Amino acid sequence: MKGERESDLHVPLDGVLGEETVQKGKRPWLSTAKSRIRVGLRVGLRYGLRYGRRWGWPAVKWVTALSLPFFVLVRGSMYAYQSMGWGTWSSIGLGVFGTVVVFSAYATWLFRRFRGKGRWPRIVRPVLITVVAGYTMYGLLYLSSANVKDPDIRDDYMSLHPLMRLAASTYFLFDRNAVVTDLARTAEDYLAMGLPINEASLHFKLNDRYIRAMDLRTRGRSRRQNALTVAYFRIMGFRSLHHVGSADHLHVSLPARGP
Repeated sequence: MKGERESDLHVPLDGVLGEETVQKGKRPWLSTAKSRIRVGLRVGLRYGLRYGRRWGWPAVKWVTALSLPFFVLVRGSMYAYQSMGWGTWSSIGLGVFGTVVVFSAYATWLFRRFRGKGRWPRIVRPVLITVVAGYTMYGLLYLSSANVKDPDIRDDYMSLHPLMRLAASTYFLFDRNAVVTDLARTAEDYLAMGLPINEASLHFKLNDRYIRAMDLRTRGRSRRQNALTVAYFRIMGFRSLHHVGSADHLHVSLPARGP
């Protein structure tokens, strides 16, 4: 009986000791891996913060400073048109005025940084107005042949709503590979494509004789490029939808005015 009891007690004791031995053998492995991961995270965080402050923040500031005038020009015009109920050309005029104000602030900062106190030369303001007005006229009147699928599309460019022309020209300035695949349409165009005639289509000229929609190519472009295109036009206040009717394209339109 004693032998049996001693053996009964001895067997589980060996099992427990064996498991403890195995676990002890694994613990240095796990502790070493955990410590290395912690060290790596600390070092990565330290250098990430250091170089983030050195390079990341200045990059954000420069990108914001360069994009702000274009944002004010296009989005300011759209805000006046949609939310304030202004006319097309007065809305663009407000966008131009806001952009001149932004450039004036930049010029004032540069002048005080390099010349100290004092007023800037009187010629600066007329130059800024001329530059902004010149760019606006360029966007309203010109569409590069590299940005159209068919040369005939350029003939319809002047029929596109001025606010859409302003937004499109600004986008093409940064995305040289963007291509307009369609602007104006007629009932015959829908029949030729085998699609039902949509009388509410914004590709038709409305009462003011303007088209309020354009199609942009999505095929042959990466998801990132298409996502940036959608983001740009939505941020600027336009509608953008991915259509796969007659062909895969991005449909951008000028939404109706608010109440």
